[in-house]
Amino acid sequence: MTQSTTKKSLLPEPTPLYRWTVLVFISLAMFGNYYVFDSIGPVFDLLSEQLGYTDQQLGLLYSLMSVAAIIFLLVGGYLIDRWGIRKSLLLFAAICVLGAAITASSPLFGIMASGRFIFGLGAEPLIVAVTTALAKWFKGKDLSFAFGINLTISRLGSASADWSTSWARPLYDNWQDPLFLATAIGGISLAGAFLYWIMERRAEDRYQLGEAEETEKLEFKELYRFDRSYWYVVALCVVFYSTVFPFRAFAIYYFQQAHGLERDAAGLLNSLLPISAMIATPLFGLLVDKIGKRSFFMAVGSLILLPLFLIVTYAPPGPEINVVLPFLGSAEIPLTLLAVMLLLGVSFSLIPAVMWPSVAYIVEERRLGTGYALMTLCQQVGMALVPWLIGFTNDLVGASADQPELYAYGMWIFTALASLGLFFSFMLWRTERGPHAHGLETITTKTGMDVPEQRRRRGEE
Repeated sequence: MTQSTTKKSLLPEPTPLYRWTVLVFISLAMFGNYYVFDSIGPVFDLLSEQLGYTDQQLGLLYSLMSVAAIIFLLVGGYLIDRWGIRKSLLLFAAICVLGAAITASSPLFGIMASGRFIFGLGAEPLIVAVTTALAKWFKGKDLSFAFGINLTISRLGSASADWSTSWARPLYDNWQDPLFLATAIGGISLAGAFLYWIMERRAEDRYQLGEAEETEKLEFKELYRFDRSYWYVVALCVVFYSTVFPFRAFAIYYFQQAHGLERDAAGLLNSLLPISAMIATPLFGLLVDKIGKRSFFMAVGSLILLPLFLIVTYAPPGPEINVVLPFLGSAEIPLTLLAVMLLLGVSFSLIPAVMWPSVAYIVEERRLGTGYALMTLCQQVGMALVPWLIGFTNDLVGASADQPELYAYGMWIFTALASLGLFFSFMLWRTERGPHAHGLETITTKTGMDVPEQRRRRGEE
């Protein structure tokens, strides 16, 4: 042990106030990131009307971000491990702001697409850097609660982008002003990263800081070691996120074109998904920790998802309901659309709350990084393909406000993906009730893991 290491070990731990201040700053970095990610959806109709973008091009503006994320995931967490959290966080936040600025700078599709791609190069590693920072500052100190707060503030960024159709309504006379606004709000991400730099730099000489965990890396030699339950979870992850996020990307535009909603009403309706995630996801997590039944609840969430896209397409709209959000205004929304989005919010909260923690029960600890990295990689592949596919399909069949019934083809694609999700979740549930179960149905906070299961996860058997 060196003299420097001995000296640092004698330093006190950061005070709670210092740690929670750090949490606020890195969560602000995530808020700006999520806002920019979802800022393009509310201007889809303006890009179509004022710039002549096709639906396929609109879909590519989301797909390209996932392509960029795939590139980062293949590289792994090398930059974060080599440069440290504060340098990496500031760099990735700067890349996000640069991408947002390029997106807003020109009506040319090639330039706008390159801006979204550059944003994607910064957005995914920024999330990894924030996750690493949380582990460094909160491991053994309310880590789960800190993650929950961070997720809530992040999702508030997504909801704020949807709500901007109301609180920033004067900007929506043209396509560019809302994107300049997104660039400015992306600056919050850069400011949060800079403030984190200052906080960590000051803390190094004053406090004993935890060691950041290694970032998740994909090791292809480990792939054949994963069993059926893992691959069922990965398959569910791919089809679930390839259904919900592309639908959310097109939702405001779809509600305007196919159902005649005004932009602010469509934005309010779309915001129900991140709002539900902010509230219900941790509650569902607590529920399954208490009663188990994880694969069963994944199947329930998949079953809820299955009929929603056909209901929104073929069911009568029903009476209009006045939905009020304090400080943001109100909107008249057809009952059918409101019910569908609320149920979609339940599925959007339930499945992720159960699915991601379940991997830790299925995969051995020493392979957990590869397990999560592979799952995220597969998820991004699906999210890169489906937005483009939906846009391509809409253009192919000629879906528009004049022919709204033709949007049904895209809804059938979402329904097919949801059907696959139900199949994979059912296969997982059946496997987890058999002799090769991993405890997804039985492990609770009361029972814990039995000794053989603990040894299996450590790779000792």
